[in-house]
Amino acid sequence: MRWDPNQYARFNTERSRPFFDLVGQVAAVTPATVVDLGCGSGELTATLADRWPTAQVIGIDSSPEMIAQAGQFTGPRLSFRLGEAADFDASGVDVLVSNALLQWVPGHLELLSRWVAELNPGGWLAFQVPDNFTAPSHRLMRELAESPAWAGKLAGVLRHTDAVHPVNDYLLWLCATGLRTVGWQTSYLHLLPGADPVLEWVRGTGLRPVLAALSEADAADFERDYAQRLRTGYPATDFGTVFPFRRTFLVGQK
Repeated sequence: MRWDPNQYARFNTERSRPFFDLVGQVAAVTPATVVDLGCGSGELTATLADRWPTAQVIGIDSSPEMIAQAGQFTGPRLSFRLGEAADFDASGVDVLVSNALLQWVPGHLELLSRWVAELNPGGWLAFQVPDNFTAPSHRLMRELAESPAWAGKLAGVLRHTDAVHPVNDYLLWLCATGLRTVGWQTSYLHLLPGADPVLEWVRGTGLRPVLAALSEADAADFERDYAQRLRTGYPATDFGTVFPFRRTFLVGQK
């Protein structure tokens, strides 16, 4: 699947808030190596180089489009490269940040255990995943994809609620690895402007597997029906469209 950096950035302010809430709980003082796994287009990774001015900061993403965009931020202490989360080795890393990535990675509990084992002594792991797979945005998408009109073309394409785990499961799993861990959830109430803003939001993320699986004409038909359902699930107001979004955060030190 291709990522579109420009589409993803349409709600950059709202998407950035969880990143800063996450890294704000990392108390590392002078880490030597900081990695942003799933760095996207790089602008948030660049803030890590500002926060830790003596660290080498590396952004890694599986999307060539995102890494190409991130190249504009490259500097003496900041670099970017292509890579898959499943292949990443955390050896030698002092701070590992992963923002809204792991929901795309099946079996990521085992990855977390490996990364904790590989981190430097005293190293930090911080990640955030969406916890909105039962929200109307995802539920309505699945219902439409599983309807008779679309089931034949979209069977098995969409993720379900098992894409992420409950926050207490993450907490206990990480504690069992020896990580001193805190976990929490935040429900953001985004007030989105414009026409069909929830559709525009998911075009940059959760709808991508559907669009990748369909022809251009079929994708337009699916989006038209989905947009109509979203208008009911997220009614517009005089102030914009309220889009609740719950996220799960885990931060720990080895």
